[in-house]
Amino acid sequence: MSRWEDRGDIPRGTEYDDRWARMAARGESIHGEADLVASLVPPGGSVLDAGCGTGRVAIELARRGHDVVGIDLDPAMLDLARDKAPDKPWIQGDLASTVVFDAAGERRLFDAVIAAGNVMIFLERGTEAAVVANIAAHLRPGGVLVAGFQLSDGYMQLHVYDALAQRNGLELVARYSTWEGAPFDGGDYAVSVHRRAAATTHSGG
Repeated sequence: MSRWEDRGDIPRGTEYDDRWARMAARGESIHGEADLVASLVPPGGSVLDAGCGTGRVAIELARRGHDVVGIDLDPAMLDLARDKAPDKPWIQGDLASTVVFDAAGERRLFDAVIAAGNVMIFLERGTEAAVVANIAAHLRPGGVLVAGFQLSDGYMQLHVYDALAQRNGLELVARYSTWEGAPFDGGDYAVSVHRRAAATTHSGG
């Protein structure tokens, strides 16, 4: 069982969406995740929303012109995403093992993968390495993995996350304390940007 399923105190479904709606009604920014991804990937670029929930981030990125795919394990959250954006591809699956295929039946490679909403600390215990490996395998050369999560005892720690990313060919290029890009100060929340090395070409001689 994932820690997401194990936690009964976390808003889900319409309750989750209502919380963001109330924030927006108060004039608060609710699209920091999309803002950051959009600063890294131009419109038309492809984004895999890993742990997409009810689709808040993916739908906003699609509105801005990005080609998005959402994947989540929670069927109730995905039902709401489909209700809001039935024309978008929503996949129910485990981030540790689910493969997203392209039209040719090959593993699809994306310009960015985003894991917002504390996805990394809500994974089933012991699957963290498999999840990072699987989502990293969906990045094209030069693509970025953007993940934000709470830092607390008993959950994924930054040095562990960075080691998993490095093991899968990803290099840390930026780290913030908020989705709005505030410098990371060693606090209890981190947004990390890791990039897959760009493909190199070799000239003959």
